[in-house]
Amino acid sequence: MEKSRENDRDRFTPIQIDHKPYKALKTPMIGKELRVLAEPPIGPERDLFRVVPGPADDVRVEDQDSVDLEPGMHFYSAPTTINPGGACNAPSGR
Repeated sequence: MEKSRENDRDRFTPIQIDHKPYKALKTPMIGKELRVLAEPPIGPERDLFRVVPGPADDVRVEDQDSVDLEPGMHFYSAPTTINPGGACNAPSGR
């Protein structure tokens, strides 16, 4: 039985997308494939990023970018457009 578990582990790479665990069935994968692996799939209104440990900036993963997956890799999505200082519904205080 232990041998069967080892074979299962050899068939996928465990990763996380938006704090949820997923099993990537191949490596490398392109960004578009990672987007549809997530549940629900990550739409075009969001960017996908690969977490880079330490002080370095995280890396945006474009749809055509190839990623060599390693066990435990983390990815997250964020809105494509962020509008700081945009209109809000807060009272004006007048």
